[in-house]
Amino acid sequence: MNDLISVVDWSRWQFALTAMYHWLFVPLTLGLGVIVAIMESIYYRRRDSRWLAITKFWMRLFGINFAVGVATGIILEFEFGTNWSNYSWFVGDIFGAPLAIEGLLAFFMESTFIAVMFFGWKKVSPAFHLASTWLTAIGASLSALWILIANAWMQHPVGMVFDPAQMRNVMDSFGDVVLSPVAIHKFFHAVLSGWVLAGIFVIGVSSWFLLRRRATAMALSSIKVGGWVALAGILGTLWSGDGSAVDVARVQPMKLAAMEGLYNGNRDQSIVAFGLLNPAKTPQNDEDEFLFAVKIPYGLSFLATHNPHAFVPGINDLIDGVIINEDGDTAYTDSYADRIAIGKRAHEALRAYDVASAAMNTAAMDSAKSVLMDNYRYFGYGYLDSPYEAVPPVAVTFYAFHIMVTIGGYLLLFILLVMWAAYKRPAMFDKKWLLWLGLISVPLVWVCSEAGWVTAEVGRQPWIIEGLMPVRAAISDISAGTVQTTFWLFALVFTAFLAAEVCIMLRSIDKGSRTDYENYKD
Repeated sequence: MNDLISVVDWSRWQFALTAMYHWLFVPLTLGLGVIVAIMESIYYRRRDSRWLAITKFWMRLFGINFAVGVATGIILEFEFGTNWSNYSWFVGDIFGAPLAIEGLLAFFMESTFIAVMFFGWKKVSPAFHLASTWLTAIGASLSALWILIANAWMQHPVGMVFDPAQMRNVMDSFGDVVLSPVAIHKFFHAVLSGWVLAGIFVIGVSSWFLLRRRATAMALSSIKVGGWVALAGILGTLWSGDGSAVDVARVQPMKLAAMEGLYNGNRDQSIVAFGLLNPAKTPQNDEDEFLFAVKIPYGLSFLATHNPHAFVPGINDLIDGVIINEDGDTAYTDSYADRIAIGKRAHEALRAYDVASAAMNTAAMDSAKSVLMDNYRYFGYGYLDSPYEAVPPVAVTFYAFHIMVTIGGYLLLFILLVMWAAYKRPAMFDKKWLLWLGLISVPLVWVCSEAGWVTAEVGRQPWIIEGLMPVRAAISDISAGTVQTTFWLFALVFTAFLAAEVCIMLRSIDKGSRTDYENYKD
């Protein structure tokens, strides 16, 4: 048992390591592709060699980041087969379909047109080259779409039915999987946040140009394009984030409770603006939830239901079976203890079906299947021994969520300031404090982006598929030592990738700062 727990923990750490490194590169690819396409569109319309040089500079940075992102992403997908083979078997028919489409269509599309984008400047017409640049950016977003559909399905499994004869789930509605509101909001939230990150990246690099008094006209032009993309991105991120919050309240209420450190819910529920959790607080005791907290009245009720007076359940409420129904009203359902009992009945029925199947006893198979399907809704809870095992790590989820929200609020104000300065007070870019804010905002936007993913993934623990399969049931039959070895190898390789990207990026930025954009010759 100890070895099993060790394998689970190390496999989780390895996947988290891979995913977080991969996500360092993905949002920049998503946003910078759009920015480069906009810049080339300006060049195509104006036929201004200065915009051609600007486009090629940012395109070079896009290419460096794209290459490293692909390398880390391929390893991430392989881990489903190496470390999570039980998961892959159990839901491979559903989870694998979006990933297959991503590989066959979206990634093929972007990898094809990226060749024209980088090497076709004098080999194809300007219109075809511009189309290739846009198709590369669109292909990157389509890749993200299918991956995020797969991830959203893990957060809210729909469009499937369990087949006891195969001992696995099979898809019965592709439309339900693709058009799930969770998937739609997750796609827009992730992609548009990538626009924010790339826009801030462009503003930050351009701020460095201005601090060094190099290529100042190019830097100011880049700030305007990056600023518009960042502004559109952050407004879209706020919209999609609002939709995601309602989705979480509806289909993952335990995650929402952990995001707010809420143990006992209420109507007119306030939201925590700033707070420090009480580390001694657990669902089993009566300790205060916070050492201190600044709260906004009615905030969480409005965030979760758009009704400032609605009831929002806390961790203890959910364990006892108190929820919000589809209409946003307080409702009662099975307690977690009852769910565990129902889930265990489903497990027993599945074992009985397997025995009957081996004996070719059709009547017993039909009887066992009937009991299984009647209890299958809580199949995942049958793996748990205590209701408290279904509570995610509250501290990590709470602080990650509030870091994301706090930095996101700062970024909105910063983007508005930059856009106001760019169009109304250009002389402000002579102020070093504003340029330093631009530089400081670059690492902050990455912290915000990573914190969002930590909230999404840690907040749904212990589930690899919400309510259907816990992480500990999803792993492969491998030794803890094997996973530990590959963890450290991946940590070394990914750190080397990151260091190489940063070094190459810095060299390219320095070289770009010395380019004569006003008299550029291709």
